[in-house]
Amino acid sequence: MFKKISILIPVYNEENTLIPLLKKVIDSDVYKLKKEIIIIDDCSTDSSLLVLNKLKKQYEEQLVINSHETNKGKGAALRTGLSLATGEIILIQDADLEYDPKDYPKLLKPILSGKADVVYGSRFRSSEEVRVLYFWHRVANGMLTLLSNMFTNLNLSDMETCYKVFRSEVIKQIHLKENRFGIEPELTAKVAKIKNVRVFEVGISYYGRTYEDGKKIGLRDAFRALYSIIKYNCFR
Repeated sequence: MFKKISILIPVYNEENTLIPLLKKVIDSDVYKLKKEIIIIDDCSTDSSLLVLNKLKKQYEEQLVINSHETNKGKGAALRTGLSLATGEIILIQDADLEYDPKDYPKLLKPILSGKADVVYGSRFRSSEEVRVLYFWHRVANGMLTLLSNMFTNLNLSDMETCYKVFRSEVIKQIHLKENRFGIEPELTAKVAKIKNVRVFEVGISYYGRTYEDGKKIGLRDAFRALYSIIKYNCFR
């Protein structure tokens, strides 16, 4: 019986998106589950933490806020969030408004219906709105997903997606090591190694940002993802 969902939100320099994002998360439909919203500020250099502290006063019962004293990366922030999470379901949400919490019902349905242990939200298996942006990002994402699938024997269309939802007993048995964006292929590799795990994928909307808007992922992260695919599928 599922009673609570823990929504993990890593934050780094997102002072302009936090208020509208949190409103969307608060208002989202999660099938009457109690929401535990865990926000991890990864040593932002803007006013993100100040904004979060103000939001904490407004949404005190639902918000858990943790801050890193040094910038460690998305993977490290997620590990912190997982250590604090108490829900039976755990959902990962980016803070940049590229992913819309209105998709929560679709993401949760396979788990709540007893069909899935893990659900990925795919930007490329979707009938929803998807902003058209960088061609070479799409090519790189497709190549990384293909390589990951070759090792894991999964047929995902979007391994790098932010939206990943887990039964808590599944993700909490995984020992995660990556500090930055290598966390996505590491999670996928280690999920695939769990015996009889049931992985589903659903289409989601996507409102990608430009670099002028604050997009952070780059070529260095693509190489780290490639390294992580090989490392966690072949050696760990």
